[in-house]
Amino acid sequence: MRNISHALITKVVVFLIAIVCLTGAAKAIINMEFNEVHLSSINQDNYFESRVFADESYDLITSLTQLIGKYKSEEYILGGKALTKEDRRGIENELFNEFHYNGYDYDISEADNKRIFKEEYADDINRKKDERMKEQVREFYRLLSTLEAYEGSVYYASDGEHVFSNSELNKKEQFESFGAYMLFEDYQQKLYPNEVKESQYLDYFTHNVEKLKPQKDVIFVAFKESFLQQKMQGWEKDKAIAKSFLNELIVFLAGFILSFVYLIMVIGRTSFKDKEIHFHVIDKLYNDLNIVIVVSLTAMWIAMIVEVLHDMHTLLTAPIFIIALLMILSLVKHIKNRSLLQHTLIYQILKKVFLSVKNVFDSGSIGVKTVLLVIGYPIVVAATFFMFPVTIGLAAWFAMKKVKSFNRIKEGVEQIKNGDIHHRIEVDGKGEFSRLAANINSINDGLKKSVDSEIKSERLKTELITNVSHDIRTPLTSIITYVDLLKIENDPEIIAEYVDVLDQKSKRLKILTDDLFEAAKASSGSMPVQLERIDIVSLLTQGIGEMDEKIEASSLDFKLAHPTEKVYVKADGKLLWRSIENLFSNIFKYAQPASRVYIDVEDLGNEILVTFKNISAYELNISVDELMERFKRGDESRSSQGSGLGLSIAESLIHIQLGRFLVQVDGDLFKSMIYLPKFPNE
Repeated sequence: MRNISHALITKVVVFLIAIVCLTGAAKAIINMEFNEVHLSSINQDNYFESRVFADESYDLITSLTQLIGKYKSEEYILGGKALTKEDRRGIENELFNEFHYNGYDYDISEADNKRIFKEEYADDINRKKDERMKEQVREFYRLLSTLEAYEGSVYYASDGEHVFSNSELNKKEQFESFGAYMLFEDYQQKLYPNEVKESQYLDYFTHNVEKLKPQKDVIFVAFKESFLQQKMQGWEKDKAIAKSFLNELIVFLAGFILSFVYLIMVIGRTSFKDKEIHFHVIDKLYNDLNIVIVVSLTAMWIAMIVEVLHDMHTLLTAPIFIIALLMILSLVKHIKNRSLLQHTLIYQILKKVFLSVKNVFDSGSIGVKTVLLVIGYPIVVAATFFMFPVTIGLAAWFAMKKVKSFNRIKEGVEQIKNGDIHHRIEVDGKGEFSRLAANINSINDGLKKSVDSEIKSERLKTELITNVSHDIRTPLTSIITYVDLLKIENDPEIIAEYVDVLDQKSKRLKILTDDLFEAAKASSGSMPVQLERIDIVSLLTQGIGEMDEKIEASSLDFKLAHPTEKVYVKADGKLLWRSIENLFSNIFKYAQPASRVYIDVEDLGNEILVTFKNISAYELNISVDELMERFKRGDESRSSQGSGLGLSIAESLIHIQLGRFLVQVDGDLFKSMIYLPKFPNE
């Protein structure tokens, strides 16, 4: 036995035995599945305790219960009486969700929304109810067809008005004359023979009867003797087949388990004393790919057997099991060799990446390179002593190149130090000096940006003071002038006109100061922000609805385009609406009258883009940067009523909500774009 236990021929024979046993076990399982064999019947002594009798009774009793308890008749169904409260509520909820999804939901109470919905969707609700009733009529006749197929049973079911029967029998006593019956009447159930009561499946086929009204609903079912004899004979035959299949399955499984355990013990070794694992060509396949192939073959076999080729299971099973078992035994070899993880494609890729990174890290330091040069150069000189002049020449050339790079960096730093912030240091190559030059250039770029920003800030401060002075001085001058006129005027009508002008100018002055305060607060970041999930389409729809009067007055035509699915943004509702309100205000002030305004909502994956596009009434002869400046207006004459802070405030508010605000100008087309983080759908 020691000589043949690990022999190749022994392994091949046992492998084939394992395949035969596994194929036989699979065949037994397939036969049980396709022949609908119930293994539970093996432990049952009586047909009336079996799952077969329970299935037969379930379909019959359930159909009768549905007919007298729910559907009753076609007239009853078409009269809407079979529709339960749950059915009606489900129809209304489905349509109400559609009503809400289509943006028809108003900013009012839930009860008022429901009332408006029922008024506007009355026809749709009735149509859905009619469709549901037609489905119930089809189900009613399907149940009647099911009952007609029961030739071996006699039944009578009634709710006091509607009767379903396949015989003239209608009394309980008449059904008790049969050899097997089930009677449900007046809170009681009478079952015969007694084995029916002892069946573990009793609740399975009688629980639907509990939904009936015991005061008037009755169901009598009996089985003919000839039918029972036929069913019992079939059940006994199936029981014998089930025992045969089970015995066959046990034998084959036992054979496979013994064969597989033996193969696990001997695979990869030539004897019990052999400590080395011997690999073959198939073992070179990476283990993770091996596992994927085994899982794929198993899934493919199940799919083909169940869905496509169940009549050809023998031809398909053996080849697939041979490949799968060889792969599994290969995995066993690697487990024995403790190389299951190391011999995977993922591990090898990660290992190579790690070594590459480690190599770059180890050789990337200039200190390490210096040490290697000091140690390596004498070795190179000694190894190439016969061509020493060439070696020393190469070393001198390399050293001079590095010295030139260093001097170039030194001179560039000196120029930058003297104020030439536009100077750039150019060093060729990819070494340490090249990275150092690039870092210095980056610092220089940052310094240049800082200087440019400071210059721009000073210019903006000057323009801000000029613009603020101009915008505030104009209404203030008017107020002072009309106050002086009031002092000398005695005519009440003229005084009233002056007071009206003062009221307008003071309100104008208040708007300017409020906008200036809000712009300062927003840009300082001191505003509290509470981010939450916002339905951006609903917010825009509601906003357009609230500004309906302004839209009609301006003769503008608003076009809203958005995705079919709901999209949510992560923002502060109040601050977001204030930003959008500023953009709407900007449109009303500067858009070409009687033109179209396009509002587009786009899902960009991680962000939601909201774009406002309109045609400007004024010639846009200024840059985008100027438009974003405070107190800058689309009309250079500054004749409009705006403060020039709208876009600046919108930009600051969007920024503190972790979003982005951009403006584009193309001829007379003005475009504002808001980018906000997307809130994932629930």
